[in-house]
Amino acid sequence: MAKYTEMAKGVLKDVGGLENIKFVEHCATRLRIHYYSKSKVDFEAIKKEDKVVGLVEKTGQIQIIIGPEVNDAYNEFLDVSGFKPTEDGQDNTVNTTDEPEEKNFMYYLNFFGGKCAAIFMPIIPALITGGLILAIKNLLVNYFGFSADGGTAQLLLNIFSAGFSFFPIWIGYSFAKSLKMEPIMGGFLGAVLYVCSEAKGLDFLGIPVPSVGYTGSVLPIILGVALMYYVDKVLKKVIPEMFVYFLKPILTMIIVTPITLIVLGPIGTELSNGVGAIIQAMMAAAGWIAMPILSALYPYMVMLGLDKAFTPIMAQSISTLGYDPFNMVMGLVSNLCVGGSALAVARHLKNKGQKGMIASFGVTALCGVTEPAFYGSLIMRPKCLLGTAIGAVSAGLIAGIFGLKNYVVGGCPGLLSFFYFLSPDGTTGNIILYFVVSLVAIVVSFVATTIVLKKTEPTGETK
Repeated sequence: MAKYTEMAKGVLKDVGGLENIKFVEHCATRLRIHYYSKSKVDFEAIKKEDKVVGLVEKTGQIQIIIGPEVNDAYNEFLDVSGFKPTEDGQDNTVNTTDEPEEKNFMYYLNFFGGKCAAIFMPIIPALITGGLILAIKNLLVNYFGFSADGGTAQLLLNIFSAGFSFFPIWIGYSFAKSLKMEPIMGGFLGAVLYVCSEAKGLDFLGIPVPSVGYTGSVLPIILGVALMYYVDKVLKKVIPEMFVYFLKPILTMIIVTPITLIVLGPIGTELSNGVGAIIQAMMAAAGWIAMPILSALYPYMVMLGLDKAFTPIMAQSISTLGYDPFNMVMGLVSNLCVGGSALAVARHLKNKGQKGMIASFGVTALCGVTEPAFYGSLIMRPKCLLGTAIGAVSAGLIAGIFGLKNYVVGGCPGLLSFFYFLSPDGTTGNIILYFVVSLVAIVVSFVATTIVLKKTEPTGETK
């Protein structure tokens, strides 16, 4: 029997059976099950199933916190349930009617977070890989005497450039898929933007196409795919069914491509540049105030999926400024503080089984993946989150005052991602600041959480 078989059987029963499952997917740590009827889902029973670390309720879905082995849990759940995922994300089970959701503030907040996650989660591993490759190249050139023009450095740079240059393609594909369109069409539009990136002398029917670089941009392709969504809907209504398969794709591209290249692309690029300038101005004027507050709030952004919304800001900031003073830094501080607090909980507990499990969660959080620690040790001890916040404010204050930056696009900031903070010019000030901020985050959150635990759970028993 596989490791997650019992969990899969229990979750299948608790979610209302196969007939209540609309779609199944997963991200880095969460098994996401979209359901038809909320009334058939036993949320409390799911929380008690074996290997389930925690549960997040979203509009129309449950997100089961598993940890880094979520892919194994996902595959086991598919085997046990018999659910067959389709490429376009549509259900292939019994067709029933969705229960209406109350469209309040949290509905729209969850909707926004869900869209951001759908767009950026599939490319996070590629971003991490590309970021580390570029950081290793900078490390070899600046600190180990490798020539910037040598074969090793150029090979690493070419690998990074090859992956990162397809950024618009991946964004287009993921966004189109999240809109229930043919994802390949979104990727196709991204490829067009990539090929036309900074090309000179192009025109469409005599209208000049502006020369714009799209390699690290996000907003232009998002605007283009959004237009494609509405064009696609209109064409479905007006094209006879017998010709839809042939005419709709070509007409869509004929309409969307020139509008994106001539109008939306330049607008999106200017908006992206504006975002970068605003971030730079804000961090220069009030970074010492903003950074500790954002670092303390970051775990709750992750809970809502809003952390993915900052990925394009980071990419654009690095593309235009050469560094990111905002997204990766607050993620680093927050993740290390969650890890420090989880280690404090593990040290405090008397139960050896729980102590070992939560200690492993803490180490995972220090490496950049916080959901197991946050949901598996902290959220059921709300007062411990005060210790996490104290650490985040302390380390965030130092990062904001002295201006900690990261220089490559990546994800999962933690102790293993110090490469991100190596300055391309070879200076050591920023990396020293990284280690100081990291030390403060871990130590202060650990000590603060320990003090909270001694006052609230003096016996070390679980609650």
